[in-house]
Amino acid sequence: MSHDGRIALTRDGLSLSRLVFGAWRLLDSAARPDAEAVARLIGSAVDLRLTSFDHADIYGNYEVEAAFGAGLARWKGKRDSIELISKCDIMLKSPNRPDNRLKHYDTSAAHIAASVDRSLSNLHTDYLDLLLLHRPDPLMDADETATALAGLVTSGKVRAVGVSNFTPSQFDLLASRLPFALATNQIEMSVLKTAALTDGSLDHAQRLAYAPMIWSPLGGGSLFTGKEGREARVRAALAAVAAEIGASDLATVAIAWLLRHPAQLVPVLGSMKPERLAAMIKAIDIVLDRQQWFAILEASEGRPVA
Repeated sequence: MSHDGRIALTRDGLSLSRLVFGAWRLLDSAARPDAEAVARLIGSAVDLRLTSFDHADIYGNYEVEAAFGAGLARWKGKRDSIELISKCDIMLKSPNRPDNRLKHYDTSAAHIAASVDRSLSNLHTDYLDLLLLHRPDPLMDADETATALAGLVTSGKVRAVGVSNFTPSQFDLLASRLPFALATNQIEMSVLKTAALTDGSLDHAQRLAYAPMIWSPLGGGSLFTGKEGREARVRAALAAVAAEIGASDLATVAIAWLLRHPAQLVPVLGSMKPERLAAMIKAIDIVLDRQQWFAILEASEGRPVA
């Protein structure tokens, strides 16, 4: 699936950069970046071969997309040289959405259509390369939702459709109503969060030959700051492997651990610092051997495999 620093999510579908720039923390710093700073960050990411940018309508309390779009409008590159990804259906209780009395989900056709139109406006683009449903909605009417998604693809507003945080059965339900394959399931996984290895998610991805996107691939940063036994054990294991392969950064090894899985995982990187992104990009050229990979798993689980 992967070639030239890129990866096809499905056999005949959308391709992304091998690692993806995650924009969710764009406005997290005390000094919010202006449009010129965002444009420079986009340029730095593209220079590192990070051409795919992951968004969601809710990021930054519904403000990240517009901030990114302002920078994108000032960026000198071409729209067709990058991929824009966004998500919808989480409804946050927020001053920016006064109609939301509580957090809930909405996969109705009307909401999906309105959310995509808003994302297109925020990002100053006339299409999304990939739209994901952000969370499973217990009130999802699979027929209605699938019809809405298919209509967005037919209209050209969205090139491909996927899901995020879906179980295999939830994925299969929606897929059964669509005239095309779902492109991906974006799930949580890291050296600290290994449930996807055994809960069927990665088996499902290999069976249907789609590449899962991975959010929080460094455990939300707790891998490097956490004081718990698990975090300390994993850091030690990563350091041992780094010494064996000549890597200078534990994050590089943690990303390489994900890339070693045959399901062709596509990590979404959360750093806004080009130097950190540059370190993690080096993981693309690292292939851990089986015993290195299992040594890190053993440290995470706190025991040898059965």
